[in-house]
Order: sequence, then structure tokens, then C-alpha cells
Amino acid sequence: MEGESVTLNTDVNTIKKDDQIRWSFIHNNNKILIALINRQNNISTLHDDALDGRFRDRLKLDQTGSLIITNTRTTDSGLYTITGTSTEKPLDTFNLTVYARLSIPVISRDSPSSQQNCSLLCSVLNVSRVTLSWYKGNSLFSSISESDFSISLSLPLEVEYQDNNSYSCVVNNPIRNQTTHLDISQLCHTYSVSVPLIVLVSAAAGFLLIVAAVRIFCICRKTDQEVQNGEEITYADPTFFKRKAHKSVRNFISVYICVLYEQ
Repeated sequence: MEGESVTLNTDVNTIKKDDQIRWSFIHNNNKILIALINRQNNISTLHDDALDGRFRDRLKLDQTGSLIITNTRTTDSGLYTITGTSTEKPLDTFNLTVYARLSIPVISRDSPSSQQNCSLLCSVLNVSRVTLSWYKGNSLFSSISESDFSISLSLPLEVEYQDNNSYSCVVNNPIRNQTTHLDISQLCHTYSVSVPLIVLVSAAAGFLLIVAAVRIFCICRKTDQEVQNGEEITYADPTFFKRKAHKSVRNFISVYICVLYEQ
């Protein structure tokens, strides 16, 4: 991983005492000398200014002749060879790959979303040689890979608003991974009707019910009055007129309400 140290170990038993050990970095198919060890007088020389100082102050040699690269960078990736003066054939070859540090995946709401499903997008920035994946529980749901350097990498996901499964977005390379868990209730909440609107709708519905009740009441009272007017011709009982007086008051109130309604 970028920023870490790596040791390229050599087998000192295969190197003669009077040999010089040459460490080289293969750049554009050319061997670039970066370290030299004289086994006879045990003197080491570092050529860390090679390639415009790419390795400056980051190379070390231990007592066995192994090469140590500190504070590694992605530009350190490539082939390293170790050879002796007695032979041109490399004593050993190392293929080093330095991976950039992984950024944490960011999950965001994507648009447009439908009424049934919520559209999401998982993204990472400044990545190379990585795989970006969606997991549903512990199972791989979808993935995308990038072998070259990319400014950003994104992977969509669509879920139902009422989905109770757990989802996570993972970015990984062969040695590291970063995970972000999806909170569906936070990113995929549905928009509810506001309280003032509910009150307004309820008030309108109540008003309509009152109007309908008054209308029915007026119709019933009108019918009842027509019947009572017909009955007044047949009754001669004096007590009837007393009852009629009480009813007349009620009829007057009912008529007044109906008049207000009709206006």
C-alpha cells in the first residue's frame, strides 16, 4: 500500500564474496542502477537520484544486501533485478505493485427515482486497479472494475422504498478494502404530506358533510311541513294547536337555516 515500506529480500548464499551486487529498476525496458554493494570491502552506494530523484531518501540496504524502499509511491511499481559482476543473468527479479490508498465510498441519492424504487449511486475518487461492488447482505449484487487510473468510479443501485435488506458498497484492491453501509431510511425516505395540508383537507371534508346534512335536513323539513299542513284541516282538537305552536318555532328555525343555506 502507498506510504508503507517494502523489503526485496535477496539470497546472499548465491552471491560470491568478491562480487558486486547491483540493484536495478527497469524503466522503459532500460536497467537503471539504483544501488551498488561491494561485497569485498562491504561498501554500499545508493543511486537514489536516478530518474530525476524518484527514489531520493527512500532507499536502504541491509547487511544481507536486501533492498528496502520506504514511503512507497505508486510510481515505484515495476520490475527490480539484482545481478552480480560474475554473471549478467539476474540473480533474482521482483515485480512490485504499489496500490494507492483507498478512499471511502460515498453513497448518494440518484435522480430521477420512481414512486416505487429509490435510485442510488456509490462513488469513489482517485482510484486505480480497484473493484467497486454492491453487496446485498453477504452476497455480491453487482460490481465494476478499473485497471487504469481513474478520477472517479461509480456504480448504481435501485431498491424499493420498503426494502428491509442490508446493502453495502465496497471498494477493494488485492490487499485492502473500504466499506460504506447503506441506510435506506435516511436516503430513500418518502415525502409525507404536511400537517397544514392535512388540516385543510379535513376542514374541507367536514364542511362538505355539514352542507350535505343541512341540505337533507331542509328537504326533510319541507316534506314534513307539507304533511302537517294537510293534517291541520282534519284535526279539531284544541290541544293540536298548542302542539302546532311549538312546532312552528322549530319550523321557523329550520326555514331560517335553509334560507341561509340557499343564499
